[in-house]
Parts: sequence; structure tokens; C-alpha cells
Amino acid sequence: MKNPGLMIDESHDEGARMRFVAGIRGYIGGTMMPGARAIADEHLTPAFRKKTGHDPDRRDLRKLAEGTALYPWTSALRRTQQEMMWDTSGDTLKRQWPTATPTNRGSATLRLDPMMQTPRYLSAVDIHCMPGNYHSELTDNDAFAGALYDHVIVSNGYKGDDAAGVGGALAAFVKRNFPDLRVRRVLDVGCTVGHSTLAYTHAFPDAEIHAIDVAAPCLRYAKARADAANAAVHFSQQNAEGTDFKDGSFDLIVSTITLHETSNKAIRNIYRECRRLLRPGGVMVHCESQQYFAKTPFDAQWHRWGAHFNAEPFMETMHEMELKNLAVACGFDAANSFPQVPMLSTLAPDMTVADPGRAPKTYPEILYVAGAVR
Repeated sequence: MKNPGLMIDESHDEGARMRFVAGIRGYIGGTMMPGARAIADEHLTPAFRKKTGHDPDRRDLRKLAEGTALYPWTSALRRTQQEMMWDTSGDTLKRQWPTATPTNRGSATLRLDPMMQTPRYLSAVDIHCMPGNYHSELTDNDAFAGALYDHVIVSNGYKGDDAAGVGGALAAFVKRNFPDLRVRRVLDVGCTVGHSTLAYTHAFPDAEIHAIDVAAPCLRYAKARADAANAAVHFSQQNAEGTDFKDGSFDLIVSTITLHETSNKAIRNIYRECRRLLRPGGVMVHCESQQYFAKTPFDAQWHRWGAHFNAEPFMETMHEMELKNLAVACGFDAANSFPQVPMLSTLAPDMTVADPGRAPKTYPEILYVAGAVR
């Protein structure tokens, strides 16, 4: 499906600039990171093992890597590339914005809360170094932050051509593992601009799809994006820690790459709220990137870079959690709670809960799902 979002008319120079920024990212991932990995594997780890009698963990490895020449350069360039990515897309959008503002015609609905208070864990930082974060509003009826996010994600090819790959994978996971689940109502938590949400409308065409987020600019854009795709999604501005839906309102509650942008307190509130909202027999599934316990020390210390240098302060804490234990602590039965298991875009549609040892061969980011049955 072609991305139904705002089609940006890039000039020749703007397109070249975006490709240059993408090229930097490719150089970091394809040349600099393999070099840093080789230094860690061939020099830092053996020297640490010889000195201490055991291998370094991710924290040890980070300290060792910071003393090399390559790692600081790689880290600095990675941060610079991240900022350039937002600036490049932002300049293109701002040039066209008066005539490119999305319209609102279609079957999707939108309910905003003028009294919404952005949670501190979002208002205190610009997540992913995105200027103004997801929630900042520059004008009345502003949707700029949503358009910026969509343009960056789609232009970089993240999660498929329409950026719905993760949602599609999660839906396939649910169908495979819970074939008897009758999905009549779905709630997408932290939907942003609805990339994954649209995948659920295709996977569960007879279901009523709801999607919530705290960021009004993203929701305005999500509504227009859903309209362009002729998708009947019900968007509402709500904090997932406490919604206005009735008890037992949903058969399936999902989130994709959302939990690590919350907080230690909020993630527990979200799990408790999900339990309240699930009908008996309903399923909760959260998709995140690989937890640290499943990564090599090098990959774990590199992933935690985001917590320190990409304005994702909760990332390290969240990726240290055992999410099955969190579900149990928040009221789900241990027998009905499943731990992190590998999942991927659409490369292995037969992936099941019973296949924890399998992993994709070609997808660059292994995704994990964790959840529980109510």
C-alpha cells in the first residue's frame, strides 16, 4: 500500500540533501559500527577477560569503548545525523506547509482533549531529538509534528514502504498465536500518526479500531492520513495511563515501540489500565525492540546509546525489565502472561510463542512481543 500520508514535493536539492543524510546513516551502520564491533571483539574484550577473569558486560564495554578513537567519532556522527534528519525534513515541510496542510474528509473520527496535560516524561525532552517533540503546537489546528514524523519515517524506509510493517507483524503474530480470539474492538496505545494502526484495519476488517495518543498534532495528522487511506479509525487524545473507556471494552490492546518512551511509573499504570480495558479472554500485546538480556554486550551497549544521546531517557530501564513479571505484578495471571519472544516484519509469518529460539536472518532489527491474556 502506498503511504497515504502527506506527499511532500521535494526539490532537487532537498531530495539530494535527504539522500546525503541517509548516506551518513548507512556509513555509520555499514562501516563505522562494524569497525567498533571488531575493536571490541578482538581487543577490548580479550584484554578485559585477561585482566578480570570474565567477559565485560554492556556497561564495562561502554567504558572501554569510550577510550578508543572510533567509538566517540561514531557516537558524535550518529547524533549529528539524527539532528540533520529532522532539520532536512523540517525545512522541506515548512516551505510547503501553508498549501500542504492535511484536510479532514473521510470516515475516521477525532476527539481531542483541550485540557490534556502532556506527561512529564514527554514534555521534559525532545524524544529522538525531534524538535518540539510530538506534542508541541505552533498554530491553531496544528499537525506539523505529525507530518514531520511521517515524512522522516517513510522517507527513510523504516518499517516498510508505508511504515506499517511492525503493525502488520504484530497482527500476524496475534492471528497465529490466538486463532480463536474474536477481535471485535482493538485499541492501539501510543499510535502517533497511525502507521501501525492502519495495519490493524486490514488485519481485522470487521473490528472497530480505536487509537490513542497524548499528542494532538500527531492525532490531527493521523486522522487525515486514515481518511486518505479510507480507514475508519477512531482517534482520541488520551493518556494510556488512564482512559475514559469502560471496563472490558476491548478484545485486543496493542502498542508498537511505545513503552520505552514512558517512565517506570507510567509503564505500570499502562499495564494496569490495559488489564481493566480488556474483556475476559482478551489479549494485550506490546512490541518493542530486543531486550538487553537477548543482545550481545556490544549490541546492548550500542542500543543504550539512545538513552544517553538520543533523548530516550527511559530506554535503558525499560529494556532491562522482564515484561512477563511486570504483567503479573499489574494483575495478570502468570500462566496467561507470555514473555518476550522474537518477532519480525513479515519474513516469518509462522512465528509462534513456542519459537523463542528463531530469529530473522535479514531484518535489521529483531522485534520482541510481550503480553498477557486477560
